[in-house]
Amino acid sequence: MDILTGLLEGSPMLALFVAIGLGYALGQVPVLGVTFGAGAVLFSGLAIGAIAPRAAPPGLVGTLGLLMFLYGTGIQYGAQCVAGLKGPGLRWILLALLAVVAALFAARAVGEMLGLPMAVAAGMFAGAGTSTSALQAAITAAGGGPEPTIGYAVAYPVGVIGPILLMGFMLRLFRPEIPVAAPALRHAEVTLRPGAPPQRLAEIEATLPEGIRILATRRNHQNAPAEPNTMLAGGDGLLLLGPPATVAEAVALLGEEEEGRLGKDRSDYDLVRVIVSKPAFRGRTLAEMPMPACPLRIAQIRRGDAVMMPAPDLALEYGDVLVLLAESGHRPEITAHFGDSVKGNAELSFISIGIGMALGLLAGMIRVPLPGGGGFSLGVAGGPLVVALVLGWRGSTLGIGWRMPVAANIVLRNFGLSIFLGQVAIASGRPFVETVAAQGPAVLAGAALVLATIVLTVLLIGHLILRIRVDDLFGVCAGATGNPAILAGANRLLGSDRADIGYAIVFPTMTIAKIIAVQLMLG
Repeated sequence: MDILTGLLEGSPMLALFVAIGLGYALGQVPVLGVTFGAGAVLFSGLAIGAIAPRAAPPGLVGTLGLLMFLYGTGIQYGAQCVAGLKGPGLRWILLALLAVVAALFAARAVGEMLGLPMAVAAGMFAGAGTSTSALQAAITAAGGGPEPTIGYAVAYPVGVIGPILLMGFMLRLFRPEIPVAAPALRHAEVTLRPGAPPQRLAEIEATLPEGIRILATRRNHQNAPAEPNTMLAGGDGLLLLGPPATVAEAVALLGEEEEGRLGKDRSDYDLVRVIVSKPAFRGRTLAEMPMPACPLRIAQIRRGDAVMMPAPDLALEYGDVLVLLAESGHRPEITAHFGDSVKGNAELSFISIGIGMALGLLAGMIRVPLPGGGGFSLGVAGGPLVVALVLGWRGSTLGIGWRMPVAANIVLRNFGLSIFLGQVAIASGRPFVETVAAQGPAVLAGAALVLATIVLTVLLIGHLILRIRVDDLFGVCAGATGNPAILAGANRLLGSDRADIGYAIVFPTMTIAKIIAVQLMLG
């Protein structure tokens, strides 16, 4: 053990990456059906810190990791967060904010009742809400001591497992109706009703429900791209794209769905999938995008797991997958034009990252005064997140593209989160062991109370008073509590990914709310 301790304390970077590797291995092990993922780095780091107290890397290393995580989060969810301020999203945000404020008062009350230092109570609040950014804010406000990390580490497992258990209990208790999830878009191959009079394609399209796009036609046993002046009659075929319910309505108006009618014949036109990987296309709208000389039409665009309809004002990003209807024989020309390299999924603009993070750090230095004296600042945790949300919503400014491919964003966030958790956990390992030995059960019970305050406020008010549909409500609950494992658990309970919408809208704003809350708690 002395040899191991000396080895780890002699190389803090070795200790950090051992914590990351072991943590991710532990994170794959399910506990009550829940896996912790990157969050398990917290536990491996605490273990290393307990046996090698001087193995912690410099605090700047952890801060850098947190910046990577928060900046990627803001860029990823900026557009959804801003869109959520309209319609039901604002109501969801206010509900989650009520839950976070209630949990803040619960954490203060628990801390006073148990005689805990307020910094430990703030860490408990951050851990129950699984908010690493709130933990960083608490560490800064507490003067850099280990107390917030101790409270966070004890509360964190409760904060991840508790919401999933409570959501499952709600389903058994209230038995709410879970709407059947449908795919966002679907194709349909339709044969026009026999005896239908000849009509131009533009005239047929005018009779269809809003949101339907005609991609191709089949006439005289030959496929062709959809052109407004093409004449069609009974027995001819159409390839439609749109929302499932709307497509079903269009099929009923036109004739009969006949799967494979167009898709099986690739002799004239073919479906080509290409990855946008050339810098020249980044940030350009479909209307501005240069096209190859061969005839083709964009059928749909896939960005990460999202499938989108093409629109003239839609700006392209690295890693977007274009599904094209193109004349057969031109595949090499098309792939060369767009790049079609898997590197497009990993391309990052370090110009935009550098400028964006610098702006975020500057914003975090601004102190906002409060009535009656005092004030708060967003700090290194909140400033980059707020700026990244704005930049992610804007997309590009003065030719600088702020967004990044989904795959690259996930890597940036997870690696940054792992570095931050590993650094703060190693630094807090020995005090954590001492505190848990003395007050662990009491802090754990207090964390459960704080967590229950957040979750039950969202679920009970959202279901019984606001009547939010359960799949949206679970997304709001996951966003209020924060950890992606909670969102994954909610989706498993629901049997769909509908909760992603509420999570994307609520999570960024509640992260900011928790940062401000711990500063006020320790101010």
